[in-house]
Order: sequence, then structure tokens, then C-alpha cells
Amino acid sequence: MTEFSFACVGVRADRYAAGPTLVFRLRVTASGDTPVHAVALRCQIRIEPARRGYAAAEADGLTDLFGERSRWGSTLQPVQFAQVPLMVSAFTGETETDLVVPCTYDMDIAATRYLDALTDGEVPLLMLFSGTAFTGTGGFRVEPVPWDREASFRMPVATWREMVEQHFPGCGWIRLPGDTMDALLAYRSRHALPSWEATVKALLAGARPPANDPFRTLTGTTGRTEP
Repeated sequence: MTEFSFACVGVRADRYAAGPTLVFRLRVTASGDTPVHAVALRCQIRIEPARRGYAAAEADGLTDLFGERSRWGSTLQPVQFAQVPLMVSAFTGETETDLVVPCTYDMDIAATRYLDALTDGEVPLLMLFSGTAFTGTGGFRVEPVPWDREASFRMPVATWREMVEQHFPGCGWIRLPGDTMDALLAYRSRHALPSWEATVKALLAGARPPANDPFRTLTGTTGRTEP
């Protein structure tokens, strides 16, 4: 039986992908000198938030995910980041390959909210592997890649921010239901607002934020806008 082990040796943002994409560089090692014709892998990536510290501003940004810092002993649980397939080409002994992970900047996704709250440092990741290997000399032997294969990796927060900036420079996006979008479009048309940014600012202004609200600076006014 061939023993497989895995390590992540790097990560980069894919500049040429159509959407936000991270490319992890994996090292796959097979015991012995038996040729490996191919490995069909299932790769699950989890964020392990308990394996790093957090500045005060980061902790504030994570309150909606994990609650107050005093509760983190029980609430700082792993967060699912991605689950992707990977086909590893033929090799003997050891090889390196790219694991391409499409990402989202949807703030309704827990992993995105977690990553967006971080200002610096590294993201502690755990990669879990399983699948099927095709090995053998002069023929094929089918072997399982057991569920206990894993690799830890610390992804720089800067890499995530670089990826986001490539596709959403200086901004982000929010997913809204169709009826809400229709209502926003009707509001924008009714008030002849030139952009979605102007539309949101007008609605924020109409909410009458308190004097110490950060949106007061954004909108530049606290006057009420007609709905």
C-alpha cells in the first residue's frame, strides 16, 4: 500500500482568472518507488481561527461571527473555506501541483466575513485530503487516499487582499434579493440618482444617523431624504 503525504508550500492570487481565485502550491509525496499514474483528490480547506491572535479592531469585526471576545473559548470554531477536486498527474516519489480555489467576496459567506475582518498577519488553514490513487508497474492498482491525510498552512492576509483588490479595486459588493434590487432601482430612478453609490448614500442620509455614527462622515449630512 502506497502512503501519501501532502504539504502546501505557497499561495498566490491568480491575476488572469475571470473571478477571485487563489492558487495553492501543493507538494504530494508517495512512499516507495512505485509509479503513481494519477491521483483523484478531494480537497477540503478550513480556516482555524483559534490558531492566531487578533487586534482589537479585528475582534470588533468578528463579533457577528463569534460573539464577544469573552465567549471565544467556545465559539471560535473552524470555518469552511473551500472544497475543490484536483487531479494529480503521473509521478514517482514526489511532485508539485497547483490547487486552484475559486473564491467569493460575498459578505453573506462566513469565510469571506472572517477574512475581510483581518488587517494583517496570516490565516491559519487546515487542508484535508482524500481520494483515489492509480499506481503500479506494468498495470494499474487502485488505492485509497485515506481521510486522515492533511496539511496545515498559514496564508498571508496580504495575499487575500491582493486577490480582492484585483477584482474589486477600492470597493466590495453585496448580494441582495431580486425584489430588494427592484425597489432600489425604482428609488434611484425616482430621484434621478447618477449611481448606486449615490443611491446608498441618499438612503443612509435618510436614516438620520446619530452624531457619532461613522456614516455621518460618509454621507456628509443627517437630513432626511424622501423615500
